[in-house]
Amino acid sequence: MIAASAFPVASTRKDERTPVANNRSIDHVVILGANGTMGFGSGALFTTAVPRVTFLARTKEKADQGLAGAIKMVRSPTVGDRVRTASYDDLERVLADADLIFEAVTEDLALKREYFERIDRARRPDSIVGTVTSGLSINQLAEGRSDSFKRHFLGLHFFNPPNVIVGTELIPGKQTDPKIVDFIDEYSRKHLGRMMVRTADRPGFAGNRVGFKVLNEVAQLAEEHGPLLMDRVVGPYTGRALAPLATVDLVGWDIHRAIVDNIYDNAPDEVHRTLKLPEFMERLMKTGTLGNKSGRGFFRLESKKLHVLEPKTGNYMPASDVKLPKLPYIDEIATLHRIGRYEEAMQAFLAAPGDEAALARKVVAGYIAYAFNRVGEVTDTITGIDLIMGFGFNWAPPSVLVDTIGLEQTVSMIKASGLAVPKILLDALRGGKAQKFFTHPTSNVGRYFVAG
Repeated sequence: MIAASAFPVASTRKDERTPVANNRSIDHVVILGANGTMGFGSGALFTTAVPRVTFLARTKEKADQGLAGAIKMVRSPTVGDRVRTASYDDLERVLADADLIFEAVTEDLALKREYFERIDRARRPDSIVGTVTSGLSINQLAEGRSDSFKRHFLGLHFFNPPNVIVGTELIPGKQTDPKIVDFIDEYSRKHLGRMMVRTADRPGFAGNRVGFKVLNEVAQLAEEHGPLLMDRVVGPYTGRALAPLATVDLVGWDIHRAIVDNIYDNAPDEVHRTLKLPEFMERLMKTGTLGNKSGRGFFRLESKKLHVLEPKTGNYMPASDVKLPKLPYIDEIATLHRIGRYEEAMQAFLAAPGDEAALARKVVAGYIAYAFNRVGEVTDTITGIDLIMGFGFNWAPPSVLVDTIGLEQTVSMIKASGLAVPKILLDALRGGKAQKFFTHPTSNVGRYFVAG
């Protein structure tokens, strides 16, 4: 999920900043939850375009820690120059002249709504309120709030770390003023360098709905096949910057659980079972296993040596002791990617022998099918899903995979995996005309296949 881009360059002198839609400008942003990684990362991003940013946390000391984290994250003195810190005791005073209030507290519906109640009482009538929730309902979060709050409230889902990953989801509620949506969309693109994707208010929105389906499916498969093998067979050569279980460890098992539980409970679909959190993860989280943040997840370092979880027992063993099958096709495909022969690489993927290759194809086929089946539910077209998977997760977008594998071969792969073929792909196949599904003018598809 780490993309190789840097902070966007944005003008910050007041006389150079031009208002965008609705003749609005943003001069003061207030961040709630500024001591968390997403809070201070988002706050640091706003300092590239906004002259004044206030970090709020439970105590001023916590907010100061967030500021230190932001400075360390981006290594820029601009952050320290433009950020002030305070505690939630000062919330009402600080909100008096806030143009944008950005909520990044813990991913908990009840907790967020408590803060929104306070914000609703203290905010200016024209101030915008954004939440960085990774999948909670925007409409549920706004329940009980004033009409003015609802008109100015939306989801603004940055991906972590926001100073690096530019993909951003914009999620309006039922009563959000369309002019506010247009303003935040345009502002974020022009001043924050974001790749904006508008999504429906559905659990997980677009990126996490599709991405965590894949991550959770691989976690389920790890119980039988082992984490090391699963990250090998569904690794970077399949079109992703970081292997799936290493990604779960990076995100955090608790965050992973919150996302998949929300989707599983509120969005039953054709592959509902793949979004059920594995029982072993539930069991191990009770003992403090949370991924990298706790020092152990699917993987852990002991004496600078990699150890791997045995899901059934909860024990760890040295990675060097794990007996993996020889899978020479992976290195062959990675080599073809490195020299730009992407179509040839994916044909080698389709032809690779063995149960492990078949398992990898099933996961990739499931990713493509699931993404295309979400069109009309989470985004209007496949393009929105493509962009958030490419610029949010740094995975090869589903359309890129279809184009690279070939439409007919993709349909055959989906069928061979025992999955239903999405109507969009069937209609295209029946139409008989060659077409490209991924047509974004500024994205080089090679960026998704550089990893070995």
